[in-house]
Amino acid sequence: MKVSVCVPTYNHEKYIAQMLEGALMQQTDFPFEIVIGDDASTDSSPTIIQKYSDNNPGRIRAFLHSENQGPKEPREFAGRNNVLQLLKACKGEYVALCEGDDYWTDPLKLQKQVDFLDNNPDFSMCHHNMLVTYEDGSPEHFFNKPDQKRISTIEDLLEDKWFMATASWLYRNHFLNHDFAEWHSKAAAGDWAIMLQIAAQGKLGYIPETMGVYRKHSAGLSNIHTHTNQNFLANRKQMFENVDEWLDYKYTDTIQKTVARYDEQLSAFGKIGSSN
Repeated sequence: MKVSVCVPTYNHEKYIAQMLEGALMQQTDFPFEIVIGDDASTDSSPTIIQKYSDNNPGRIRAFLHSENQGPKEPREFAGRNNVLQLLKACKGEYVALCEGDDYWTDPLKLQKQVDFLDNNPDFSMCHHNMLVTYEDGSPEHFFNKPDQKRISTIEDLLEDKWFMATASWLYRNHFLNHDFAEWHSKAAAGDWAIMLQIAAQGKLGYIPETMGVYRKHSAGLSNIHTHTNQNFLANRKQMFENVDEWLDYKYTDTIQKTVARYDEQLSAFGKIGSSN
């Protein structure tokens, strides 16, 4: 299998059909599968997914969990186990991620990204631009700015820069033959944890085309993973410290500057508390 499309989903009944249609319309000269895991949704998502699975035998592998895979606490880790199980179920040479509330708009997305990685063996992944839309009607905008670098490295991530919409990823399936890093299970930001491990394997390429839509809405985890959440900030700081050790301190100068910025933000919470 050339590509596994990994789709974690939970309570996405309003969106999941559009996501699946965007994946099924992909025009490729290689085989690909859709590996979807519903984390015990309480809406009609499982029914919709089952219908698509029945209509696309051999193309969609659906894991419809009857119980939420957790963990329930802390809330910053919600959905983690479903995602990790799905990543391990992906058998493709490459993996494309798309959560159930996002979708692709370019039928050649997978082909373009596979061609890029096939032709650039020193790259471990590539990403592209996305249109960001808001449930509350806020103005839409592009995820990446016009000056987004065409080539990035793990050091850019270690500077605490995030420039890759999750639904734009295509990466070499490192986890097919390797376990997740020990620190991964302790990191609330699961997308960061995945990408840091991928970026440790090679460069990151950017295709400056808009090939999908990233939805921002009230139920999204991005509303919990914010810099106003003290627990999340503390967890992010710990993640970078754990990664520093994992990388044998090769990038420690860069990482320690990042950690220092988190220390400053966390100390601000203490000052706010003492002033009340």
